[in-house]
Amino acid sequence: MNPKDIAVWLVDDDASIRWVLEQSLRDAGMQPTSFEGAAKFLRALKRGRPDVVITDIRMPGMTGLELLNQLQLSDPDLPVIVTTAHSDLDNAVDSYQAGAFEYLPKPFDVDEAVDLVRRAASRHVRTAQPVNGPMQLSNIIGKAPAMQNVYRAIGRLSKSSMTVLITGESGTGKELIANALHEHSPRADKPCVALNTSAIPAELLESELFGHEKGSFTGADRQRIGRFEQANGGTLFLDEIGDMPAPLQTRLLRVLAEGEFYRVGGQTPIHVDTRIIAATHQDLDALVAEGKFREDLFHRLNVIQIEAPPLRDRREDIEPLMNHYLAEAAEEIGVQTKTLAPDAYAVLLNLEWPGNVRQLVNVCRRLTALAPGREIRVQDIPKDLGRGASVDNTDWSVHLGRWASTHLDNSTGPLLNRAVPLFEKILIRAALAKTRGKRQRAAKLLGWGRNTLTRKIKELDL
Repeated sequence: MNPKDIAVWLVDDDASIRWVLEQSLRDAGMQPTSFEGAAKFLRALKRGRPDVVITDIRMPGMTGLELLNQLQLSDPDLPVIVTTAHSDLDNAVDSYQAGAFEYLPKPFDVDEAVDLVRRAASRHVRTAQPVNGPMQLSNIIGKAPAMQNVYRAIGRLSKSSMTVLITGESGTGKELIANALHEHSPRADKPCVALNTSAIPAELLESELFGHEKGSFTGADRQRIGRFEQANGGTLFLDEIGDMPAPLQTRLLRVLAEGEFYRVGGQTPIHVDTRIIAATHQDLDALVAEGKFREDLFHRLNVIQIEAPPLRDRREDIEPLMNHYLAEAAEEIGVQTKTLAPDAYAVLLNLEWPGNVRQLVNVCRRLTALAPGREIRVQDIPKDLGRGASVDNTDWSVHLGRWASTHLDNSTGPLLNRAVPLFEKILIRAALAKTRGKRQRAAKLLGWGRNTLTRKIKELDL
């Protein structure tokens, strides 16, 4: 479609957002029209029809989601891009459930928004029917770009029962993602059963999964219903699937292929309709190459893959996570919620967090129990968290010098080619954490323009 033929209608109560989008779309050769609310938009819709709609969620009067639902009834082929400054899992899922073409959290890159409009206009989109009733809330916390990708994936899958493989380091919240996938699926009213395959001895895992008949082995004094049957009609979450023994991999493959199995010692096939969500912190590709994991099972599980990002890649989420789990720990112990002094927060922000969110939760409990005052100070942070040099802002150059000397001794490549990208990554993450992800303000702190920051983020794969 010729850009000059693309009519884009903008619905947002924020005049500055409307102005920026109008200018960007007009510069791209499109025809934007702005409305400060849904009421004026709907009146104009009686006289004409746009090619693409961009709407905010939170507006006075009719919300963007209510407008989206109404458009689904009157014109389900009209692509709608939903934007919001309140970007969380529930808004993302509600938008996709209601039939949004795409969900775009603010602040967004204008070039990305313009490209999205082009894609929406060039596609004939048949959207889903609106959802009746509110979505169940999720326990996932995070607004970082890496988490927005997770929210989008959950939202896009909310109408399906496809098999999903969740990858990521230990402690990144893979089970929370699995629960959210179940809660926002057509199976939400059925059970979600979890099993950690690495926590069950290999000789008992078969019975745990498939159940057993009375007398099938020593100690089997009654019939047992396995996890597959318990999750029939719902979801079975298999955590640490990479640790599953080879014989059980074969049995699991057959269930996925045929939808039936036999209990241990049983003669009658059991038919189930169970969605599988698997998770692992291991590299399954490498395990397949080493012959430790069946390649055909890997392909059965890897229909859709979602990566749970490590905490070091979503540092802007550390503060809300700390606040949440400090409050939770205080309630658990029965004391007043403690707060973080700014310098203590700065130290925690710059830790590597190898244990990810699970480690953060335990740190919150530890600080709540042991910090003497209402405010957690730098000296209250346990030394085994590796705070060391990060407390002293004057000696970073000493460490940089040591790092440079080490790399000059061991590397033949240009030192600046290694150091400058790492240096820029650290500063960009710190600025984005300080501004809570607001790129315009972060760019100002760094002494750049917004476009430069956006380009750097893409170049450095942040």
